[in-house]
Amino acid sequence: MRRGIAATALVASLAMAATACGGSDSGDEADGPVTITWWDTSNATNEAPTYQALVKQFEAANKDIKVKYVNVPFDQAQNKFDTAAGSKGAPDVLRSEVGWTPAFAKKGFFAPLDGTEALKDQDKFQPSLIEQAKYEGKTYGVPFTTDTLALVYNKALFEKAGVEAPKTWDDLKKAAATIKSKTGVDGYWGSTQAYYAQSFLYGEGTDTVDADAKKITVTSPEAKKAYGTWQGLFSGKGLHKADTTADAYAHIQEAFVSGKVASIVQGPWEITNFYKGSAFKDKNNLGIATVPAGSSGKAGAPTGGHNLSVYAGSDEAHQKASMKFVNFMTSAKAQETIALKNSTLPTRDDAYTDKVKADPGIAGYQGVLSSAQPRPALPEYSSLWGPLDDELIKIAGGKESLDKGLGNAETAIAKLVPDFSK
Repeated sequence: MRRGIAATALVASLAMAATACGGSDSGDEADGPVTITWWDTSNATNEAPTYQALVKQFEAANKDIKVKYVNVPFDQAQNKFDTAAGSKGAPDVLRSEVGWTPAFAKKGFFAPLDGTEALKDQDKFQPSLIEQAKYEGKTYGVPFTTDTLALVYNKALFEKAGVEAPKTWDDLKKAAATIKSKTGVDGYWGSTQAYYAQSFLYGEGTDTVDADAKKITVTSPEAKKAYGTWQGLFSGKGLHKADTTADAYAHIQEAFVSGKVASIVQGPWEITNFYKGSAFKDKNNLGIATVPAGSSGKAGAPTGGHNLSVYAGSDEAHQKASMKFVNFMTSAKAQETIALKNSTLPTRDDAYTDKVKADPGIAGYQGVLSSAQPRPALPEYSSLWGPLDDELIKIAGGKESLDKGLGNAETAIAKLVPDFSK
């Protein structure tokens, strides 16, 4: 029996696991290889094939371990894992978004990895990324991929307009107007999603909450100024109006890669898709710059990415196999392979080989990583974007005032962090 649970509970967990994209119970045979399940939350088209190939390499080198690979859509994975782990039917390994890691660790769903084979190369990883995998002093994930947002732009259009990459949001507004006049296309198209608006908060030296002071700051004067700047970039010459449709992300991305808009804010997970667009057949036409600064003079974007975490409900044999698998997938060789195939950013310094840095997309994003800001070690932090997503789209679409929308967000956030003051 895989887990130390009663037969009736096992049946229930198997049913739940099947509902949640396959689950982790895979029917190990006596004296046969240990079978672990990995839920990969990457893009099924652009990234998953690389990971599947690495799984085969791992199995070839470790005959006593089999890996059941399951690709789970990113936007569904958090809730599915939460449900599966609560019923003891979770996968052995999860590709966990960095914001999920402390939340699942708090619930006891992830096993601490300090001193295990999974983290034996800990000193090779960027320290800030290890910190983001910690909760209450213990490490619950190994950094797998990292990212941040940047202002990506079409160099040819910028050069034709005679403008440079803007340093501030005011500079961006001026550049957008010039680009429209000189080229006929919009200079900038912004997103209504809260994650993409986070940089505006950093530009005013604030955040949604002050985790240390346990205070909600989304309606502070600094936050209102930040969101006012964000809102002001949906109207004006060369500024595309807000897209409030369900397909807004795809619309913005397609416009950029086809040369219909000169700049957007985007992350490195789209590098491969940039190169598929007609505007970037020449990869060197892709410009990458730090997200513009706000009135405080500060510029930056949230540090994102994913960790590989091990399910605490697995038995000893499966945890041991899982940690060996995690160590393999986060090795320098695997990280280099992933970067070269998927154009994602490695999490360990020794994986930034000359071959990796020859990709202009990776080199460009590596250059803006130093300005990225780690998220607070707050389990509820990633959930705070939910209320803002609901309100910002209304604000951007003109259905709600900025003050009302932020007030509604504050009320919703207060329910998520009830011990925080307003």
